[in-house]
Amino acid sequence: MTRAHVDRLRDLMFTERTRGWLPLVLRVVSGVVFVSVSMGKFFDHASEAHDFDRYGVPIPATAVIVVGIVELVGGVSLVAGLGTRVASALLAGNMVGAIATAGRVEGGAFNLVLAPLLLVSMLVLLWAGPGAWSVDRVVARRLLERRPSSA
Repeated sequence: MTRAHVDRLRDLMFTERTRGWLPLVLRVVSGVVFVSVSMGKFFDHASEAHDFDRYGVPIPATAVIVVGIVELVGGVSLVAGLGTRVASALLAGNMVGAIATAGRVEGGAFNLVLAPLLLVSMLVLLWAGPGAWSVDRVVARRLLERRPSSA
């Protein structure tokens, strides 16, 4: 697929009417899901560590904390639209890990439906960016305003 094909696909997916709100919806919905899922890793740490051990994750007690932090910080970042592409990349990797571990061992709708949907959402955000209503856009706009114009 060439760059022109990718640009055309993005233009079809993100028309002028949807360009601002579609990434916003993806960011907020995914971010809220990630934040809510992260809470279990902190409030029910022992059970989560036991599950991670069952999935074959090395150092499960520490892995639960690391994954919980990635999901919490990444989810909050998505909701705010701050560091959207970085958060999306980290959370996409997190979802690949969830599918490869929990999805392989226990399957189920959460691991084999929700995780792949979140992975696709993260890849779309990584590709399309944060959308119009985001802290990323405000920061980018301010940086452009401060840039001296080349005359």
